[in-house]
Amino acid sequence: MVRLVRVLQVGRLCYGSALELQRALAKEHLGAMNSGAWEEAADTLLLLEHEPVYTVGIRSAEYPEEVASKLTHTGAEFCRTDRGGLITFHGPGQLVAYPVLNLKRFQRNVRWYVAQLEEVAIRTCARLGVTAGRCEHTGVWVGDSKICALGVHASRFITTHGLALNCNVDLAWFSHIVPCGIPGKGVTSLSRELARDVPVEEVVPVFLDSFSRLFQCELYDCPRDRAEELLAGIAGEH
Repeated sequence: MVRLVRVLQVGRLCYGSALELQRALAKEHLGAMNSGAWEEAADTLLLLEHEPVYTVGIRSAEYPEEVASKLTHTGAEFCRTDRGGLITFHGPGQLVAYPVLNLKRFQRNVRWYVAQLEEVAIRTCARLGVTAGRCEHTGVWVGDSKICALGVHASRFITTHGLALNCNVDLAWFSHIVPCGIPGKGVTSLSRELARDVPVEEVVPVFLDSFSRLFQCELYDCPRDRAEELLAGIAGEH
């Protein structure tokens, strides 16, 4: 049976709205599972760029309110999340991918899933001319500089959150934090490594092809009416 994953590209979106959209998609999966018809809920790959925001994962005690206040004075939001990982930045020029998948259709192994996401980013970078890889820390690296951050959440094998690949993001935003809580490491982007501007729009088709190959799935665009329904739903929340 062919695995199908719909692709929903929403452009620029604030972090809170993207989180609500992921929750709505995950709720569809969980509702289908509770009714005994889990095959009916669609797996979705959500692609977007964020408005400037600093986010922290479940180990958030290291970031008291005074730290959050200082970061918001940079002009970015500060959000606490239920993903894995420590602090990072998301903003324009960064390809953010949030797969909302039922891993029962792929492999019931979160470590496998994280490794697959890393490999998608590694292959995307390679096809664009950048040699990237893994190290002892989560994410994808070029030497000692992270080019792709990764943090996921899984509940009953339904995934949320995902990865953020630096395309032509302004790296100055990272100077206000210790990215991912790892001292002595840097941050880079496709644009920096290739010494030219690499916009998100150039990276998306390469990323989608790499995702399709690694997850052995067929991608299709989310139907327009369903996309509009989902986006209208989150608009009503804010």
